Formats: sequence, structure tokens, C-alpha cells
Amino acid sequence: MRKRILFALWLLVPVALLAYHFGPGQARLGTERAAKAIAEARALEGAESWPEAVQAWADALAATPADKKLARFQLRLARANARIYAGELPEALEDMETLLSETQAGQADAGFQSEVRSSLGSARYYTAWLMRLEGAASDEWLIQSESARQHFRLLAEEAKPTPQAAEFEKNLEATIRLEQMDLSELQGLPLPKKCSGCKNVCQKCRGQNKSKCENPAEKEKKDARGAGFNEVPKGGS
Repeated sequence: MRKRILFALWLLVPVALLAYHFGPGQARLGTERAAKAIAEARALEGAESWPEAVQAWADALAATPADKKLARFQLRLARANARIYAGELPEALEDMETLLSETQAGQADAGFQSEVRSSLGSARYYTAWLMRLEGAASDEWLIQSESARQHFRLLAEEAKPTPQAAEFEKNLEATIRLEQMDLSELQGLPLPKKCSGCKNVCQKCRGQNKSKCENPAEKEKKDARGAGFNEVPKGGS
């Protein structure tokens, strides 16, 4: 009898191992892969290897389970900030805007929302700076600086009376100075290190705005008309 019981238990061992592998085991492996990718991303940022750091943050995000919402939000923000250093400022802006919308929908606490808003305000500030240098019309770059002002003003109001409010007020004042500064004076200032590798910001922002405003049905028609005999439409192989 004992032998039969032992034999039955022995047969159940592979089943238990499979259950662990596809259950808690997978979650543990994902956590380990994410931790490894996070460590790699931080090391790459320390070495200022920004495109590689962006990919490492993306790898960490891919390895993080879907139910770890806050962890995934934090990884998305880290990747967006790294994208600015990698020369992808307009793309990072879109990432941050989406992230802020999702956190405002009740999926993250107020502290993290403020962190996202602060990063977004800074990104808008950098965008206004670069658009001015690239010769954008005032009605284009002012949209960016006004958005930065709104973010920093709200952050400063929410942070009172903590010491962090002073930092947000300082950022607000810097944004106002940027708007009032003469272009020749701005041209004489060194670029902020965070956005020194960003190019063609105006063109990218215009492309994003056009994509947002364009009717999806009209866009589909244009894509179909634009696909010639020797061209592969988007999504084709």
C-alpha cells in the first residue's frame, strides 16, 4: 500500500513542477528578468548609453507582469525620461501624456501623478526651448511653454507648504523667463544636457499634431491611394 502511495506521489511530481512553472514560477522568472534589465538600464544610463538604456527599460517593462501596475508605470516613466537623452523628445512627450492620463484615471496615487507631471512639465519646457532655436513661430512654441507653466503652477500649489513647492516655483519662473527672453539671448545659452541630442523637434511635433487631427478614415484612404505597384502598404510584409 505504501509503495502504491509513493508511486502515485512520484507520478504527481512532474504535474506539480509544470503547475509551478506556468504559475508562480513564471511570475518569479519575470520578476528576475525585470530586475536584471533594470540594473542593466541604470548601468547604461550611468555610461550615458541612452539608446541602449531605452531598450533595457523596455525589456524590464516587457518582463513585468500586467498586474503590477505601479511598477509598470514607473518603468514607463523611466523609459520616457531616457528617450529624451536619446534624442527622442517628442516621442517621450507622447509617452508621458498617455501615462499622465492613465494615472489620473485612478490607477496610481497622487505622489506618482506628481512625478509624471513634473517630468512632463520639464519635457514641455525643453520642447519650447528647442522649437524656438529651430525657428518655430511663436504660436507653436508657446503651446509648449504654456503647458509647462500650467504643470509647474499646479505642482507648486499642490506641494505647498512643503519644501518641494519652492523647486516647482523655480521651474515655473524659468518657464516664464524662457517666454520673455529675446531669441538672441536664448541662442547664447548652452543647451540643457538632457535635450542636447534632440534634433528636428519642430518637424516631429508637427507630424504628431497632424496625425492626431487627421480623420482615421481619411488617413486610411490616403494610405491606400499612396500604395503604388512597387510599394508595400504599412502592415504588409
